[in-house]
Amino acid sequence: MTAQLVERLGADAVSAIDPSPSFVAAIRARFPEVDVQFGVAEHLPFPDDCFDLALAQLVVHFMTDAVSGLLEMARVTRPGGVVAACVWDHAGDRSPLSTFWRAVHDTDPGARDEAELAGAREGHLAELCEAAGLIHLEQTTLTVKVRFATFADSWEPFSLGVGPAGCYVTQLDDRGRDVLRSQCAQLLPPAPFEIAASAWCVRACSRLISRQPAAVDTECWCHVMPMARPRHQRRRAVVISRPATVP
Repeated sequence: MTAQLVERLGADAVSAIDPSPSFVAAIRARFPEVDVQFGVAEHLPFPDDCFDLALAQLVVHFMTDAVSGLLEMARVTRPGGVVAACVWDHAGDRSPLSTFWRAVHDTDPGARDEAELAGAREGHLAELCEAAGLIHLEQTTLTVKVRFATFADSWEPFSLGVGPAGCYVTQLDDRGRDVLRSQCAQLLPPAPFEIAASAWCVRACSRLISRQPAAVDTECWCHVMPMARPRHQRRRAVVISRPATVP
């Protein structure tokens, strides 16, 4: 997302925040002109009303306090600015991790998945946004497709110990990992294969004002991204990144 914003708005108009030191270092190395901060969504290190857009892609469900995080996003966004977020449909079994968690439950029925996380069920992300005082809510779903050339390509991310899925894999012994890997392979079609995943998405206005939210191009909304304007009218955007434990 940061790369897209830099391309559309320019590096001097983009800020980002992430709670992982390694992620912060990586984005600073890639975009040295971007203001990249270390921190969490619930305590953004920015003044009030300093951004035109605040975006959280696949982050809200990992916030310690989702409403507080959304409140902070609204605080740093100017009146009438855009606050947008999306969360995988874990509860509806439409996330890119759905097959993985089905395999987990086949081998470990009591395992806890991500279906109960904030915003992961239909309508809940909008409820959280309303609780944070956001208005003019627009809800939609976005669906993406990822193609894998081999099963190993799809399994490899789970072996990195990142996110709830990765953490589950790392706590297994070698036999347990082999059993889970085999079950995942059985549930997936022969390679090459494609996985479709859907996310709940909300775009809202940061504060009640007399006009409608700032216009965002339809194509850009599909990517939860703004369009650039002339430099003297340029929007500023902040990217709220995910916790260090999320893939």
